Amino acid sequence: MRIAMYSENFLPKIDGVVTRITRTLEQLRALGHEALIFAPHDPPSSYMGHRVVRVPAVPFRPWQPELFLGLPRPRLGRELDAFAPDVVHVVNPVILGLWGTIVARQRGLPLLASYHTDITQYAVHLGIGFLSPISRVFLRDVHNQAHVNLCTSQPMVNSARGLGIRRVRLWPKAVDTELFHPDRRDSAMRERLSGGHPDAPLMLYVGRVSAEKRLDWLYAPVTQIPGVRLAVVGSGPAETALRERFAGTATHFHGYMTGEELARAYASADVLAFPSDTETLGFVAMEAMASGTPAVGARAGGVPDVIRHEENGLLFTPGDLGDLTGQLRRLLGDPGLRVRFAEAGRRDMERWSWRAATEKLVHYYELAREVHALFEPPGDERRGRRAR
Repeated sequence: MRIAMYSENFLPKIDGVVTRITRTLEQLRALGHEALIFAPHDPPSSYMGHRVVRVPAVPFRPWQPELFLGLPRPRLGRELDAFAPDVVHVVNPVILGLWGTIVARQRGLPLLASYHTDITQYAVHLGIGFLSPISRVFLRDVHNQAHVNLCTSQPMVNSARGLGIRRVRLWPKAVDTELFHPDRRDSAMRERLSGGHPDAPLMLYVGRVSAEKRLDWLYAPVTQIPGVRLAVVGSGPAETALRERFAGTATHFHGYMTGEELARAYASADVLAFPSDTETLGFVAMEAMASGTPAVGARAGGVPDVIRHEENGLLFTPGDLGDLTGQLRRLLGDPGLRVRFAEAGRRDMERWSWRAATEKLVHYYELAREVHALFEPPGDERRGRRAR
């Protein structure tokens, strides 16, 4: 199958959406499929044998300057025509994805859209909450152009349906349980993460360092739990402000990590502190749990689809810093509970492979083609109607 993919996010940016796309592209290649990716700013020219088309872009300043908004050009339509896709997949359609949606509809192509980011909530956290009502209407109307819509967790399937989005299905979660493994635990990494105090209780945060991730909520536990250390792995627009906020605490900022280095970081901590209340899934929680490190996460968005309270981790009420601190204190202070949750989390994550998730995605591509064939006139007839 030939898949044209439009993504608002792609390499070299690193986040949960990019992780899903790149791992999916790896599996699509292994399954014998070919993709053409349209991505903004400065992506690599290819990934796992799939060609990547660079789309000129501008940074989303001042709100999120590391995010680039693609500015489509006519040549991109010619690239699409030359590729002759069997299906078009728009990822998180906003600007580039909207253009991909329009182009697919104009050409009478099967269209699948995937919903990875709750942009109505992000607008609030970025200080542009006045756009939330507009974004709800936008999301509904754009996604309803697609023959199939996908969400990456059951809570987000429910959320999408609540927005009025139709034809919604679940794209199963997945994690690399070979890379992220308890055997990656490493004393040198723990020494590094803890700032030279490896015997102290160690909390780990992994992800973008930005306002909507609620990293500032971790100030309460790092200052109230005796002896605890906090390691922050990641970077982002709020890093300077948060370094100032956490100055004088036992907090260490380590920047981005990837691959085996990141796997060692997960496996070497005691607890993943995951305060974000805007996640549609929560890849970092899955990676931590696969690594044998239990997580404390927010009872919001897609996180409860990964962390089951009192079974494989703990949840806290968003905004209740006493609850967050209490759950972290409880887990850090109970080695037996950590072992129980670690074992349960690892068992859970072993069920979710990238191959199985991608095979399900290919099934949805086929479904989009079937729905398209049922309700759309053939391409030649559509072109004839436009000509008339």
